[in-house]
Amino acid sequence: METEILLRVLEHGNGLPLPSRATPGSSGVDLYAAVKDHLILEPGSVMLVPTGLKVCIPEGFEWQIRPRSGYALKYGVTVLNTPGTIDSDYRGEVKVILANLGRESLVIKRGDRIAQAVLAPVVKQSFRVVDRLPETARGEGGFGHSGG
Repeated sequence: METEILLRVLEHGNGLPLPSRATPGSSGVDLYAAVKDHLILEPGSVMLVPTGLKVCIPEGFEWQIRPRSGYALKYGVTVLNTPGTIDSDYRGEVKVILANLGRESLVIKRGDRIAQAVLAPVVKQSFRVVDRLPETARGEGGFGHSGG
């Protein structure tokens, strides 16, 4: 199944690749840094990196912005609010919050692949207040309850 995403390329995104899959089996599409020349992401710092794109995500879907595994493994760089969400009614520029958890500075050059976007369905929620929730074997066991 394929769903069409409408894109608007902003002036500072001109000349960059459009979002695309690295392989036919990739679930996400790569997003690229739409910076003038380069940025330096220092250890322990957080930066908002533009992609030069505005998108129209179909109603009933979201774009989940996720880290690239290579950045995470090689440099300790992640998407801070992972997964970030681009809602179907958002029409601003897609930007990525990158955090450098590593020990060295990372130079992000124009056109570098900085994150990936996965199109995911959104299930509508409704709520009903009750006096008691159904019991489970786990109960209220929380963080670390299973010994791991």
